[in-house]
Amino acid sequence: MKKKKIYVLATGGTIAGRADSDTATTGYQAGAIGIDALLAAVPEIHNIAEIAGAQLASIDSKDMTESIQLQLVKRCNELLAFEQADGIVITHGTDTMEETAYLLSLLTCTDKPIVLTGSMRPATALSADGPLNLLDAVRVAASDKAHDMGVMVVLNNQIDGAHDVTKSHTMAVHTFQSPNCGSLGCVNDGVVKFHCQPLYTHLPNSLSLSENLTVLPPVVVLYGYAGDDGKLAVAAVDAGVKGIIYAGMGNGSIPAPVEHELARAVQAGIIVVRSSRSYAGCVTEAEVSYTQAGILRSGSLNPAKARILLQLALAEKKDAAGIQAMFDRY
Repeated sequence: MKKKKIYVLATGGTIAGRADSDTATTGYQAGAIGIDALLAAVPEIHNIAEIAGAQLASIDSKDMTESIQLQLVKRCNELLAFEQADGIVITHGTDTMEETAYLLSLLTCTDKPIVLTGSMRPATALSADGPLNLLDAVRVAASDKAHDMGVMVVLNNQIDGAHDVTKSHTMAVHTFQSPNCGSLGCVNDGVVKFHCQPLYTHLPNSLSLSENLTVLPPVVVLYGYAGDDGKLAVAAVDAGVKGIIYAGMGNGSIPAPVEHELARAVQAGIIVVRSSRSYAGCVTEAEVSYTQAGILRSGSLNPAKARILLQLALAEKKDAAGIQAMFDRY
């Protein structure tokens, strides 16, 4: 049987990190090791697929930018549509992996697998988790079972969907979890197994969006807390943002002073969306005053992902009703 062609696109991160000591798991230089060395460390992947690699960036993912993310989207669409790739693996730092994965899931129009992977320990560390994560990611990308499973995150033998996955722990190798829907599957001793399928898909005009977008509208996330007086909401409006995600308490609850300022922001033409600082659950309709003020709700998207969807909705020049419909669907 002919091997599938899998492209590995490297962006840096801990998986390519180098430390001065093999016992160091912090204080390392992320993105210090190039794609060739990453692939050479896992020769077994060549038994699974025909591998081609390219270095798109060499950064710590805390420094990930929208420009790099949009370049990734464009390159993935090109590889899958025009260069006969059967799947793509992206090595990426874990800090913003869920955001890049979600953006890719919205803007890549394909039924072929796109898999993000990384590590929680640098490549130079004892028991580095990167090599096995990369091997598993290639296994998933090359699996017939991964057809039409959307964009996935594969670490620690676990397969998660881009819509639900989030980083849940600062240091642990099992950091990526999907609190609302659970993982899509696993890789057990090299065997790829799925036990559910994602319900979410890409935007219908994703190809044209990803080709034409070079910048995204400015949207900020404000974190709710006891005693929030709304001054940051005022500062965001004064800074000229086009949208605000408010990470409220519980079911997207907003303190009264903040609600007053967010209502004023809506009146000024800024789209405001309630999300939650809680780990799991959906933000649904709550106080009547929120609806009356024109404040939208994020559904099951966490604040970081809600920001991405709002940016794309604003780029499509959707009105408030159209934006809420996108949050209900995507």
